[in-house]
Amino acid sequence: MEIRFGLLIKYYNKYISDNENILHCFWLNYKYTILNRGENMNYENIKLTSAEIGTLWTEYVNGTMIDCVNRYMYSIIEDKSIKKVFKDAINIFAKQKQEITEFIKKDGFPVPLGFTDADVNMEAPRLFTDIFCLQYLHVMTLHGLIGHITALSASTRKDLRQMYDSFDNDGKIVFHETIELLLEKGKFQRDPLFYPKDNVEFINNKNFASGLLQTNRPLAATEIVNLSFNIKKNIMAKTLSIAFSQIVRDEEARKFLEDSQNTVDNQIQQLNKILHNDNLPSPTSFETEITSSQVAPFSDKLMLYHIGLLYQVGQVYHGAGLASAMRADLMIAYERVILKNIRVTKDWFDIMVKNKWLEQPPLAPNRKEIARDK
Repeated sequence: MEIRFGLLIKYYNKYISDNENILHCFWLNYKYTILNRGENMNYENIKLTSAEIGTLWTEYVNGTMIDCVNRYMYSIIEDKSIKKVFKDAINIFAKQKQEITEFIKKDGFPVPLGFTDADVNMEAPRLFTDIFCLQYLHVMTLHGLIGHITALSASTRKDLRQMYDSFDNDGKIVFHETIELLLEKGKFQRDPLFYPKDNVEFINNKNFASGLLQTNRPLAATEIVNLSFNIKKNIMAKTLSIAFSQIVRDEEARKFLEDSQNTVDNQIQQLNKILHNDNLPSPTSFETEITSSQVAPFSDKLMLYHIGLLYQVGQVYHGAGLASAMRADLMIAYERVILKNIRVTKDWFDIMVKNKWLEQPPLAPNRKEIARDK
């Protein structure tokens, strides 16, 4: 019995050895086929999905708006190292804009108007300091990275995914450059530091989720990251609201921007208070980085759109903060901010529509209208 079993093992090993090369070749061929599937596919005949055209449209409109701001800032910046990073960002978007335009045109959609030279006055005097310009580029590049990843996750076509991959890689270069420059100039705002404990700990009390009493537990690191992030974004929105209120021409828009300052300031104070109660530092503001200029570098349309975009993007970050919050007082704070911003966004929308400043994105076919027009 043992001899027969030994012979069986011997023949089995010989069979595996003889066929090893065949199996290996089969695996390599299968792997190559899977990885290169669609490599020679003619994408001209594959229509963009609604999600894909939606992300392309958004990337174009938001990108042209930020590009106008970047080009104006480039014209006023004196610091050579900061100027170089802005030049890189401007060149990168010029390439991206061309690629996005080609995708939109190929599918027969009209290229959005977005924002053009008519929305920026390159002759306007300085409105911001060089350091604020660098802070602005850092924050907006971060928004751009998140936008590229969102667009990538919504894309099916390989050529479109490859494009967003390259956009993301380009954005990372600028992102790293802005951080390195801010660190070099001592202007990067680090989040609060923690001191490590010796052992892993587990939550063993339901009071961990409380926070409405005076005996609150300390903030968790997962809560602080979102608190700090949201405060920084609100500081940017407040600074731009103040700057734009100095130069905007439309009175209704000016009133909205002044109200926006108060709204965002209240939210900053509310979130700062939570940090201060734990003896944690809060991010510094940028108001002193605005000059006293009253000459508008941008159109009213661009300024209002920009603030509205910050509110809309802010809702995403506030939602992330709410999702990560495990203290009741923190949850309530985020809920208040989100509800208030919904009302502010409605006021913003009304002003944009009234002045015909809000471009309409591609819409789904209205089947009822089509049926009536038959």
